[in-house]
Amino acid sequence: MRAVVTGQIGLDKKPYLEAVQSLGTERGRPLELFHVGNMMYQEAPDVRGGRILDLPLSRLATLRRAAFKDIINQTMPVEAHQDLIVNTHATFRWRHGLFSAFDFDQMEMLQPNMFICLLDNIEMVHHRLHQDHDIDATLKDCMVWREEEIIVTELLAAAMGCRDNFYILSRGRESDTFETCHRLVTRPEMRKVYPSFPMSHVVDMPDVLDEIGRFRSALAEHFITFDPADVDEKLLLDRAIAAAKEGKKRIDVTPHAFGGREGTDVRVSVQEVLDIAGDVDGQIYSRDFKLIDQSDMIVSLVPELPGGIPGLSSGVERELQHAWEHTKEVYVVWKPAKAPSPFITETATKIFPDVDSALEYFETSGMFVEPGSLFGH
Repeated sequence: MRAVVTGQIGLDKKPYLEAVQSLGTERGRPLELFHVGNMMYQEAPDVRGGRILDLPLSRLATLRRAAFKDIINQTMPVEAHQDLIVNTHATFRWRHGLFSAFDFDQMEMLQPNMFICLLDNIEMVHHRLHQDHDIDATLKDCMVWREEEIIVTELLAAAMGCRDNFYILSRGRESDTFETCHRLVTRPEMRKVYPSFPMSHVVDMPDVLDEIGRFRSALAEHFITFDPADVDEKLLLDRAIAAAKEGKKRIDVTPHAFGGREGTDVRVSVQEVLDIAGDVDGQIYSRDFKLIDQSDMIVSLVPELPGGIPGLSSGVERELQHAWEHTKEVYVVWKPAKAPSPFITETATKIFPDVDSALEYFETSGMFVEPGSLFGH
């Protein structure tokens, strides 16, 4: 696929996508990678690093057009450059206010057939943004920018005829998402799965968390998975609420190590987190439904909690209902001894007693891709 990857500043898209590219080389399925920002700096050697967005909009547009012109020239004819990623942005929210970061005419000449909007936990985006740039932006500013980036990328995808090839993807805390991104670009025919499982009310249950972790890993091994836990801002909000009750002003967050630049804890303002409480909940609600919509099927794990209680949260129930109403395949792994209610049985394509049974069914149904087929060996 010829994929355009967008995302707000502060994501560190460059090292992430370079890791995806390296994985492709290891897998025998290489892809080309172009960083529009880097190419713009190459066109403007007089501009100091981290300051290009402070240029007048007219010069920014000229530099961007020069970078895109080079990319277009290097990736033609299309038949000879099938798997590539163009790392860019859809919008900027900067000193000039909100402005777009693309030109329709050049995007059409590029002929992309996939758009991916990359996400990360907002406190990490905020941390990197201030680490690399001289700008005063709150967590709220970053949340708003993320929504704008998603919406504009989605609109751009629709305008380019890629409405069904627009995806939201979190870079997450694990290297699993490198695999997800590479598969999405190079093997988009693979089944796309939304793993559904309880989250917030099992955080203090290590055995259940281990079971959920094995479930997530098993699905990620065989499918393209859009895992809702790859963005875990709800945990950040819960910690901030608890800290506020104790009179604390700040909390320390351990960042996911990536690219050798994030080894120490990040200190986050409790009040700034509380200020985005509504945004966190609203974006989780909206984003998780989008992740379901861009999947072929949902696979939900309902663990058995202490006392034989089904680990069926209101969020999981709503996800299952949304998937069913949008004609997705709905599979449920039901672990409790207590039988599921009709609200589960009547809206599920199939129910399994354990993860192994589900995987066996998926394999015999031809849903898995053989490793040789997947990686071109």
